[in-house]
Amino acid sequence: MPDCPKTRRFLLRALLPVLFIGLFAHCSENSDSLQKIREDGVLRVVTRNGATTYYESQGAPAGFEYQLAHAFAEHLGVKLQIIPVVGLDEVFDSLANGSADIAAAGLSITPERQDSLVFGPSYLSVKQFFIYNRDVNDPIKGAEDLIGKQIRVLGNTAHVNLLNELKQTHPDLTWAESRDFETIDLLEQLADGQIDVTIINSNEFYANRAFYPSFRIGFSAGKPRKLAWAMQATPANAGLTKAVAEFFKVMIDNGKLPRLVERNFTFNERRTFINTHAFLQLKEERLPEVKGMIEQVAIEYDLDWRLLAAISYQESHWNPDARSPTGVRGMMMLTRATAEELGVDDRRDPMQSLRGGARYYKKMLSRLPSSIESPDRSWFALAAYNIGLGHVEDARVITEQLGGNPNLWNDVRENLPLLRQRKWFKPTRYGYARGDEAARYVRNIRDYYSLLTWDELNRYRVPPPRIAADYLPAELNRGFDAM
Repeated sequence: MPDCPKTRRFLLRALLPVLFIGLFAHCSENSDSLQKIREDGVLRVVTRNGATTYYESQGAPAGFEYQLAHAFAEHLGVKLQIIPVVGLDEVFDSLANGSADIAAAGLSITPERQDSLVFGPSYLSVKQFFIYNRDVNDPIKGAEDLIGKQIRVLGNTAHVNLLNELKQTHPDLTWAESRDFETIDLLEQLADGQIDVTIINSNEFYANRAFYPSFRIGFSAGKPRKLAWAMQATPANAGLTKAVAEFFKVMIDNGKLPRLVERNFTFNERRTFINTHAFLQLKEERLPEVKGMIEQVAIEYDLDWRLLAAISYQESHWNPDARSPTGVRGMMMLTRATAEELGVDDRRDPMQSLRGGARYYKKMLSRLPSSIESPDRSWFALAAYNIGLGHVEDARVITEQLGGNPNLWNDVRENLPLLRQRKWFKPTRYGYARGDEAARYVRNIRDYYSLLTWDELNRYRVPPPRIAADYLPAELNRGFDAM
């Protein structure tokens, strides 16, 4: 082609639209991501499947990270799109390729990740626990006890960094990493004896420990890690990062974040275990006989069947003929007076008892002040079911006198035991009550409810696909990576 000014002008005019389109696309890619989220009306959040992040419960989304992300989407006035993936590699890839705006996946803030990611405010500080199954393994007390053990951890996590640090002083330490596992897979392998030890964060341990009563904490290593949401470190995310920071400040100031943490995690390491073995045994032996009735009544009264099942277990261990020395009896252990009030003719009839108990719980729920929000509202109603609404109101008054929030279950629960002390119950309207028993009553039902929820989740869970390279011997794996 001849090189002349006329030809060059022609080519320039032809290429200008292409260059303009490319420049426009480049600018669009670097435009403000928060503005784009608001224009599209959708917040895309990538997360992992698990007890502390996101899962499906009775066909509805649930989990700590989901609840937090849903609240942020409402804060922005947009819809939430959850993108569940397997493994942290997929989490980070989703941020890098722009298919997700935020990663809400229980991520630790590490110097390595801060090279490419920007984190929001930390919402939780966690320890790193080495855990083992006491039924099949000797106690693990320190790093020296890890030598020769079958250890498996999630790949690309801070736990791998911790093991690499320990290996500097314990060169014989070996382990396997899985990029295609979720925390539940590690726990199942530990329960089945396929591995001896794994590492999980303290919040994951406390969220799951009721389902694995033989699991024990060997030791905690490394510094506590701060968990936070992550975004790609680009100028386009400056506005989104600021909005995330403002959102968490609001959640802390209005008390919703502490309530969400309390609802999902239990951090009291000295807390006495409920009798998990007995519950799991009766769940297999008795629950199938009454589950259909419980589900039917739950539908009739718009209740979660697992909550009704948890209440009836706490009351009678699913025994329709149960009777106490004080005269309460039946599946829901109704007093004669309460049964008459609720129209229950035969307290030993399981359907009548369940319906009566459901009506009474809903009655307590409806009579609570509107200022008490869910999920705390359910816990207050359970306490009222146990000791009466008047005593619960007395505990709320005491809580307010002591500077607590009378609408938060966590605050009122701490003060319920004061109803046993004359100093505190004498000025109240309803007087003495065994408030400590009501607090235990609610705690137990919440634990039983969690056990039923996670048993159902694990029963129908589809394991993620496996990455073959993570399960090859080391020498073969090197050859596999070289291909």
